[in-house]
Amino acid sequence: MNHLIVTFISLLLYLPSISQNYTPADNGSKVHFSIKNFGVNTGGDFSHLRGQIDFNPQNLAVSSFSVTVDVSTVDTDSETRDGHLRGENYFDAEKFPVISIKSTKISATNKSGVYNFAGLLTMHGVTKEFFFPFTATPQGGDYVFAGEFELNRLEYSVGESSAVMSKTVKVSLSVLAKKS
Repeated sequence: MNHLIVTFISLLLYLPSISQNYTPADNGSKVHFSIKNFGVNTGGDFSHLRGQIDFNPQNLAVSSFSVTVDVSTVDTDSETRDGHLRGENYFDAEKFPVISIKSTKISATNKSGVYNFAGLLTMHGVTKEFFFPFTATPQGGDYVFAGEFELNRLEYSVGESSAVMSKTVKVSLSVLAKKS
């Protein structure tokens, strides 16, 4: 009987260390970017999210994100512009078909439901460290992860320096992650 009690208590102590597995869902998610071009904000979206999210808000050390979007899905409401962005001068979708993020550390903030993402962003064959705060909102047995960050497109060799197009791109994420 004592062995059964010890096993039960050990199991209860072990459960918080297990992360829950989630898969990003295209339907219900949005990966949006915006950039100033000729002084006007313009932007678009990416889709075809793929990857794995392991998340446990009680034990962030076991949490991790590894997610990609398909570059060829860029949608700016202009097929001509989309084709240009998919080409060699910008994303070069044929040679670099995905943009990926992979966490190196997920940590808590002093606000409930708000976390810090530290990780690697790979785009156009260039990988750089980046950081941003994000929210994790439970939705039934699933989660919606949302956050924003800015990046310098030139650091990723996306396009060239331009007097009319900003080098700064703002990215907004809202990812519906379904329990696997």
